[in-house]
Amino acid sequence: QVQVVELGGGLAQPGGTLTLSCTYSGSDFAIASVGWDRQRPGRERALGAQMSSSGCTTYAHSVKGRFTVSRDNAKNTLYLQMNSLRFEDTAVYYCNVGIGHEYWGKGTLVTVSS
Repeated sequence: QVQVVELGGGLAQPGGTLTLSCTYSGSDFAIASVGWDRQRPGRERALGAQMSSSGCTTYAHSVKGRFTVSRDNAKNTLYLQMNSLRFEDTAVYYCNVGIGHEYWGKGTLVTVSS
């Protein structure tokens, strides 16, 4: 059974940095479209960042310039580096891996608080 597991959530201060990772247990990660959605309190889940198999990236306007999505195909791992964190970045972050079917992790909570 394919598993997608996110790590790295936790508490960060405004202006701080946090890096999330996501490991995919299936095959063909290198040809997958991957990304991070997030669900802020009281809001619907929404796009955070996406990366195609060729490395093309898409970011939500609210995170562009602060967040960076990257991947290590040799490790079947996706990353999200989050800089200049804001209170409004508090959310559950979900990793997705798309290879025909879309696989989702259970999410990791990021709390930005002073």
